[in-house]
Amino acid sequence: MSRFRLLKALFGPLLKILFRPRVEGAEHIPGTGPVILAGNHLTFIDSMILPLVTGRQVFFIGKNEYVTGRSAKGRLMAWFFTGVGMIPVDRDGARGGAAALMTGRRVLEEGKVFGIYPEGTRSPDGRLYRGRTGIARLTLMTGAPVVPFAMIGTDRVQPGGKGLPRVGPGRRITVRFGNPLDFSRYEGMDRDRYVLRAVTDEVMTAVMRLSGQEYVDIYATKAKAA
Repeated sequence: MSRFRLLKALFGPLLKILFRPRVEGAEHIPGTGPVILAGNHLTFIDSMILPLVTGRQVFFIGKNEYVTGRSAKGRLMAWFFTGVGMIPVDRDGARGGAAALMTGRRVLEEGKVFGIYPEGTRSPDGRLYRGRTGIARLTLMTGAPVVPFAMIGTDRVQPGGKGLPRVGPGRRITVRFGNPLDFSRYEGMDRDRYVLRAVTDEVMTAVMRLSGQEYVDIYATKAKAA
């Protein structure tokens, strides 16, 4: 048994007992071949829940610091995150974005599922922020379809993205997947900034409709710095 299947067998039932997650539209995720899952990001546990509610293993980029801890807690986190599909990448500095993009491209060219949060960071206030165009570059470079998704209620389970998740009434989680988006009409245009923005905005519009969030047309990092 792979570590991913072991983790899903161990934590999947626990997740169902604690949070009773409702999964909607999972049939929109292709059973084979490359696919990009693109959605909103409300809190830290989003990346723990998403891989456990999908039928296929989801690979995603994570901070190096999640796997470099030497304490017992740090090693357990590293074992869990790399097991469910996290690929640690140093995203700081000028080369960080390029490294993340190339990692995603490699995953997709291997016919796997790549998960991405186009906002680039967690929402500071529960609203949906402007997407970064890396998602557009990935789908245009690889031809992989984009399945939008929405995490709903995870910010009530873990407010502020810190501390232990809370359980109880009013803290049920929903993960909602939408229809696949095909951008093959833009093939060969992955260097056109207007096309990249149009593709990204189409993805974010789909996420907004699934999540019901208010949309803010600025980057989340700018909102956090204000």
